Amino acid sequence: RKTSTLSYYTKVIIMFIEIPVSTSCILKRKLVRGVGVNDADYLTSKINGKALTRCPFYIRWRNMLDRCYSTKLKERAPTYIGCYVSSDWLVFSRFKKWMLTQDWKGKHLDKDILVQGNKIYSESTCVFVSPCVNKLLNSRSNKRGSYPQGVRWHKENKGFCAEIRIEGRTINLGTFSTPEVASDTYKVAKYAEIRRVASAQQEPIKSSLLKYKIK
Repeated sequence: RKTSTLSYYTKVIIMFIEIPVSTSCILKRKLVRGVGVNDADYLTSKINGKALTRCPFYIRWRNMLDRCYSTKLKERAPTYIGCYVSSDWLVFSRFKKWMLTQDWKGKHLDKDILVQGNKIYSESTCVFVSPCVNKLLNSRSNKRGSYPQGVRWHKENKGFCAEIRIEGRTINLGTFSTPEVASDTYKVAKYAEIRRVASAQQEPIKSSLLKYKIK
């Protein structure tokens, strides 16, 4: 895989300090992913020796644009095909203004927990969630093939295996004669795990998880 021109720098997490830039510098910036306007009145990334630091708000904004408008990323993660960013969030300062009102530290930006199946990143559809919630609803559709969620063909046992991941561990739920029976077994276990995780969440994440439907 190709590395960026900054890949030889050691990346460390340190306090990011906003260093102002002139209006002329802002106007010279190119569109991010061909659509995003970085209108920050400060440097969003800096190199100090071997340390590369980036604005935490800009990182989230840039990653969001990458998911929606990077062809290479979509080749690796086809679940992002068809996703796009609302017009107001194409401007960095507007996204940052919203993010400042959120509980975002140590969390991931999610677009489809509040609205299942949603494809747009916007103020009304997005929320920051903990890593465990973010992984909870990962269907792994690009790896499981044509079988239902939580089901794979077990070559040695010549049957359909139902598996669930809980806190990083894969748990085998049994091997069955049909993918439908294996899927039903998986769903019982998955809904139980969703309820467990949801019980520790605040609203509106809690209610959204409890309404989630496995397809």
